[in-house]
Amino acid sequence: MEDLRLDSLEGVGPVTTKKLADAGVHNIMDLIVRGPVEIADLTGMDKETAEKIVNKARQQLIEEGLIARDFESATDIYKRRQDIDKISTGTDCLDLLLDGGLETQALTEVYGEFACGKTQFCHTMCVQVQKPKDEGGLEGGTLYIDTENTFRPERIVTIAKVHGMDPEKVLDNIIVARAYNSAHQILILEESGPVIRENNIKLIIVDSAVGLFRAEYLGRGTLAARQQKLNHFVHLLSRIAETYNCAALATNQVMASPDVFFGDPTRPIGGNVVAHTSTYRIYFKKSGKKRIARMVDSPHHPEQEVIFALTEAGVADPEEDTKKKKTAFKKVEPKKEEISALTEAGVADPEEGTKKKNTASKKVEPEKEDTENKNTE
Repeated sequence: MEDLRLDSLEGVGPVTTKKLADAGVHNIMDLIVRGPVEIADLTGMDKETAEKIVNKARQQLIEEGLIARDFESATDIYKRRQDIDKISTGTDCLDLLLDGGLETQALTEVYGEFACGKTQFCHTMCVQVQKPKDEGGLEGGTLYIDTENTFRPERIVTIAKVHGMDPEKVLDNIIVARAYNSAHQILILEESGPVIRENNIKLIIVDSAVGLFRAEYLGRGTLAARQQKLNHFVHLLSRIAETYNCAALATNQVMASPDVFFGDPTRPIGGNVVAHTSTYRIYFKKSGKKRIARMVDSPHHPEQEVIFALTEAGVADPEEDTKKKKTAFKKVEPKKEEISALTEAGVADPEEGTKKKNTASKKVEPEKEDTENKNTE
């Protein structure tokens, strides 16, 4: 990473480097993520100078092949997208919905009411991303930004054991950051650059992205300020995923829309700010013991629904539950003989019915002997 140092750029001296480092900008990639406007605010330099520095940083990353060129043909984009990594969910149904799994360099938003499986999905993906590439993983770690205090390492251990993985190694590859307020949540993401590089992070999870903003900015008077802060956060998350080539997964809370008289009144929080920034938007909802996932917004995925279940292995295909039921049913099959015996013997025990049959057969045999004796005489 020596070639990505800030002082390797023309016009960036020791003073500017220190100002940027104090603001959480540690290398050239962080310059691209934060943008010229924010760089100018952080360092006090004019916007024109900040734009020149950011443009030089982008040009250097293009030359090294770390980001795409400014102008390229659709064919080149198509070929590059064939090499984009995906993290398998471990289920056929959700992989079908996501066309192979969570996509890197993209922000996937999952929203739904409580107990619909959002956090369970996040825990499952923490394990899935660590699998080898031939098993659907990326052999990387996870940065888990927990805003609702719902991360449970015990759940990770259970899922890892079911998948045949070492729980201790899985836990070591998960970096958890507990956010206590919206400002802290933004700060964690701004300071995440070194953590992503040092720990080979391939998945960033924010559970949930809007919860703290919703709790702190109350009333219509604070709506504009909240949306500005939230806009900054989700765009920063999206740029980090694209720049560092990792997948971003954010959960979102919902509200009930009172003006909906027919259909589902559930609406995600965050408005158009979150909706426009998310690359893929998925709706989780409960349906008895099963869960339904619906693709709401995507650049190329069809709008469809799939059914999945929550098990010890995290998210799972509903067919797995059906197989378990069939296996349990087969184990009970030997009792059918007793039931048939009860049916043949009426209300008596099957043993009594057998005794009656034996007695009846014994009574018939002497009659045959008497007939034979009479004939002999």
